[in-house]
This record gives sequence, C-alpha cells and structure tokens, in this order.
Amino acid sequence: MGKLHALVVEDDQDLARLFALALEDAGFSTTVIFAGDAALENLAAAVPDLVVLDLYLPHVSGLDVLQRIRRDSRFAHTRVIVVTAGVRAAETLQEQADLVLVKPLDFVQLRDLAMRLVPEKGDTESD
Repeated sequence: MGKLHALVVEDDQDLARLFALALEDAGFSTTVIFAGDAALENLAAAVPDLVVLDLYLPHVSGLDVLQRIRRDSRFAHTRVIVVTAGVRAAETLQEQADLVLVKPLDFVQLRDLAMRLVPEKGDTESD
C-alpha cells in the first residue's frame, strides 16, 4: 500500500510550504507547484489523491486547472481543496470542489481536513 500523495498548487511560496508541511504532517507525500501551467503538466503525468489549489495562479488560472481535473475520469477519486482569498469565488465553486477554504488558513485546520477528506489507501469502499 503506497503513501497518499498531495499536489499543492499555490503561487505564494510561503503559503505553499505551509500547506505542504500540514499535508506531510497528515501523512501525505507532497509535490509543490507555483503556476497553473506547471500544474497541468504535472497532472498529465500523475494522479494525486488530493489537490490543494489556489484560484489565482500565473499562466493558467486555478479555475481552469479545477475544470480540467473534473473533466478527466483519471481524477474520479482525486479530492480537491480550493483555497482562495475571494469569498465570492469560494461561494461559486462549492459544487465543483470537494472543499473550499477561504484564506487565511491555519496549519492544523488544513491538516485535519485533509485527513478526513482523503481516507487511507485500502480504506475506501469499492465502486
């Protein structure tokens, strides 16, 4: 059984490191990416268990990344946590994301929510 993997897509490097540390504390291995186009390149090659996704990214928006994830059946079991400073944007994405969090986020909040949102591998029910 492999370790759960999370992709952190956040252009603020300090926040990205904080998110990655919180997820690692929750038992995930992490990959951190700072731009939307690089996230799409990563997702073309890998299927993470969890994506923590900022909406306001350079080159390709987080909304475009989210829509690409939701259209691709490879990501049917990938959970997406959208993090944004925009309350209005958060409200409009409730249907598309598994969870929408408004910045600022707390280390413990993200860690605990990630652990609840993504079960251990092998703990999932079969479809």
